[in-house]
Amino acid sequence: MGVVFPLTVFYDGSCPVCAREIAHYRTLSRSDRLHFVDISAASFDAGVLGLDQSALMKAMHAQDAAGRLYLGVEAFRALWSGLPGLRYRGLSQLLGLPGLHLLAVLGYRVFARVRHWF
Repeated sequence: MGVVFPLTVFYDGSCPVCAREIAHYRTLSRSDRLHFVDISAASFDAGVLGLDQSALMKAMHAQDAAGRLYLGVEAFRALWSGLPGLRYRGLSQLLGLPGLHLLAVLGYRVFARVRHWF
């Protein structure tokens, strides 16, 4: 995948499912490889970073140290590749396989639209 760390993960803290998942990743990440930014915080200004707030709210985004932007499933894959251990790194690689990648992308698109229902 070629992620250049540190990776900044932009997430919607007003989404209960999203906030719980990021809290879980924070407990796993014990290094400076991952930084988490709540885009629903009043102090967050997407424009300062050259990003679009409405696009950020539609899907999870991550940006690596080289400036590459990852969206949706690719953002998760980048995040998982930065976590310790094989569990999430393996999942990141598994979702890179063509058939599984397509299913994950389609599933994420549906979830992203209904995530506030949970």
